[in-house]
Amino acid sequence: MKLIIMFSILLCISCNKESKTVKKSEDKFTSKDTVTTSSSNTIPKKIFFNELFREVTVEKITANKFRVKGEGQIFEANFGWVVEDGHNELKSGFEQTDAGAPKWGKFDFSFEVSKSNENSTLTLILFETSAEDGSRKHELPISLL
Repeated sequence: MKLIIMFSILLCISCNKESKTVKKSEDKFTSKDTVTTSSSNTIPKKIFFNELFREVTVEKITANKFRVKGEGQIFEANFGWVVEDGHNELKSGFEQTDAGAPKWGKFDFSFEVSKSNENSTLTLILFETSAEDGSRKHELPISLL
């Protein structure tokens, strides 16, 4: 009876583990979500994407400074970004990729932002601005931890 219980526990534990494939040349781990590690920053970074943005990473440089890198397939290579805390827009701006659609252009920018409330969670949102009405299209939200 003890053997059956121990076998059942072992089976449950082994089934709950997530398998990851390691690419040694790039130090990337591949699973359902792709995660990379950085030698300069011990905090793991996820790679974010949607239909207009890909290979987007955010690196926390200091307590209030972040670096955003990635690629975008954006009309006229211009896109906007905003940092929100769930209630207010704390910082916003516009950036450019090095190529416009249909090509994928690279971008790399940094910004500094401070929380207005210590218990809030900051979210960076990358987006394309609609030429028709100025609204945000294809938003890519990224939580800043």
